[in-house]
Amino acid sequence: MHNYDVVIIGSGLGGLACGAILSKNGYKVCVLEKNKQIGGCLQTFSRNKTVFDSGVHYVGGLAPGQNLYQVFKYLGIMDKLDLKRLDMDCFDRIAFHNDPKEYKMAQGYEHFIQGLLQDFPGEGKALREYCHMLRHICDKFPLYNLRMGGFEEKESVLGIDAAEFINSLSSNRRLTEVLAANNALYAGVEGKTPMYVHALVLNSYIESSWKCVNGGSQIGKWLARGILENGGTILKHQQVKRIVADGPAVQYVETTAGKRFTAKHFISNVHPAVTLDMLESDAIRQAYRTRIKSLQNSNSALMVNAVLKPGMFPHMNYNYYYHSADSVWGSHDYTPDTWPGSYAMFISPEPKDHRFANALSIMSYMHISEVEQWKDTFNTVSNETSRGADYEAFKREKAERLLDMVEQRFPVLRQCIHSYYVATPLSFRDYIGTADGSMYGIMKDSTDPLRTFISPRTKLSNLYLTGQNLNMHGILGVTMSALVTSAELLDFEKLLHEIKTA
Repeated sequence: MHNYDVVIIGSGLGGLACGAILSKNGYKVCVLEKNKQIGGCLQTFSRNKTVFDSGVHYVGGLAPGQNLYQVFKYLGIMDKLDLKRLDMDCFDRIAFHNDPKEYKMAQGYEHFIQGLLQDFPGEGKALREYCHMLRHICDKFPLYNLRMGGFEEKESVLGIDAAEFINSLSSNRRLTEVLAANNALYAGVEGKTPMYVHALVLNSYIESSWKCVNGGSQIGKWLARGILENGGTILKHQQVKRIVADGPAVQYVETTAGKRFTAKHFISNVHPAVTLDMLESDAIRQAYRTRIKSLQNSNSALMVNAVLKPGMFPHMNYNYYYHSADSVWGSHDYTPDTWPGSYAMFISPEPKDHRFANALSIMSYMHISEVEQWKDTFNTVSNETSRGADYEAFKREKAERLLDMVEQRFPVLRQCIHSYYVATPLSFRDYIGTADGSMYGIMKDSTDPLRTFISPRTKLSNLYLTGQNLNMHGILGVTMSALVTSAELLDFEKLLHEIKTA
C-alpha cells in the first residue's frame, strides 16, 4: 500500500496542474499515468528529428497580467517556457474555396476590428458588437478573471447559440463566416455550441496568441518538475483499473498490475464516463451514471504531420483555416465524397532559421466510425504502424486527399514535404483516453447548458474530477478547471489572491 494526501489519476494538463497547485500548498501528491509519457494532450513526438505537438498548437492569454500568464507565474513555470508570439496583425488567417481573398484576425481588440474593416469597410457596427459580446460574456465568468463569484453570474449568457448570434450580426455572409471560421478550435456545431465557448476561446487569442517553440510538452515537463521539487511523486506505466469505495469515501485505487494506492483525497483527470466505469461504489446513483454516459463528445479528427525539407517552405507566423464546405459550421456533416470540408493548418518554424518552416500539422474532422474496423487494435504514440496494411492504406488515401486540398492554396507543398505521418481518431483515442477519440471531450449545448456542466465534486466525499470535460477544454480552460478542483481542498479566495499577485 502507498499512502498519500492526494492521488491523481492521469497526468494530462488537468492532473499536472492540480498536482502542482496542491503540492505547492503542502499536500503530498502522487500522480499515476498509464502511458510511458506524461502530459496527455501536451505530449510531443519526434519524427526525422522534427518535433510535433499532439494537441497544443497555440495558446492564448500568456501576455503579462493575463489570466493564464498569472497562473503559470504563480506555479513558477512562466519564465521557463520557450514561447514565440504569433504575428500581431494576423494570428489566424482564413481562406475559402473560390474566394482569392484571405482574411486576417489580429491581436488586440481595436487592432482586430481595424484589420477586418479593411476587408469589410461598412461593418464597423457589427464588428464592435461582436467584440463587445465577447468581452461581456468573459466578464460573466468570475474564474476566467481570477476572481471569486457564483454560478448565477454566468447563467444569463449560457443559452446563447454561437452560430445564431454571429449570423445575426450582419447580412454580409462572408463576414459572419470569417468570425466563425476557426470553430475547429472547439469543434463547433451549428445550433448547439454555446456562444460562451466561442467567446472564452477567441477572447484569449485576441488578447495574445503564442506558439510553444519545440512543442507544448515543456508545459508538462515544468509542472512535473514543480511537483517533484515539492516532494510529490509521478509514476508512469500505472494504469488505474479500479477506484474502490466503502460507504461515502474512496478507500484506494488499484492498477492493472494489482498495486494499491491509498490517500485522503483522489482526483480523476480521466473522462468522467471512464472514471465512473472504474468506480466501485453504491453511493453514485444510477441516474448520475446514465446522465454522464449519455453526454455527447465533440468530434475527432484526422491529422497529417508533415516533416518539411529544410529551407523550402516559408514560415508563416500564424495559423491557417480553409473552408470548402457551404458553411463554416458544416464540415462535421461530410459524406465519403465531400470529405474533407475544411482544414486547420499549424506551422512550425525551423529552430535555427525562423524564415522557413520545418513542419506542418494539418487537421480535418473525422468520425471514429470511419476507423471502426480497427477499433480492437491499440497503439501507443510511438508505434502507429501495427494496425495492419489496410489501415496504412486508409491513412495514406485520406492524407493524400487532404494534401490535394491544401495544394489548392499552396501548390508546391508536396515538393517541400520530406515525409508525413498520419494520426486518426484511433490515435487520439489511444493516448488521450476518450472512448471515441474526441479532441475536446464533452460537447457543450446551448439548448441545455446546465446538463453539460460537471461539478468537480462527486457524491463521494474524497473523490473529485478535473480536466477538459468540466468547464472548458484547451490549455486555458483545463488550467481553470484545475483551479476549481484544487479549490475543493484549499482556501479559494487566498489561492486567487496569490495568483493575481504572483
